Amino acid sequence: MTLAKRLRSERMRLRLSQAELAVLGGVQANAQGLYEKGSRIPRADYLGCLAALGMDVLFIITGVRRPSMMEQLSGDESEFIQAWRSLPTEDRLAFEQILTTLARPVAVELISV
Repeated sequence: MTLAKRLRSERMRLRLSQAELAVLGGVQANAQGLYEKGSRIPRADYLGCLAALGMDVLFIITGVRRPSMMEQLSGDESEFIQAWRSLPTEDRLAFEQILTTLARPVAVELISV
């Protein structure tokens, strides 16, 4: 299997269109199409973006799958992580603040009567 076919299979695994992956990878839609045709080789910064989305970049480059923690997660956990990885940075930061606040223990003061 070629790099182009492996890239396409990873895109399909994450259920993304070429246009969606192009935006998330920081390239033009036509570049994504050329990568998947094998007419153009993806750059390292693009592959770094794919890794941040949860794509198996080792597999894309070498054809060898890396062991994945995702395989050990429940379906809900896996979907949550994939959704998290697709969030824009500012949304991730807002979400982190909410989670941090919710995770703090609530101090309860007893009132003497």
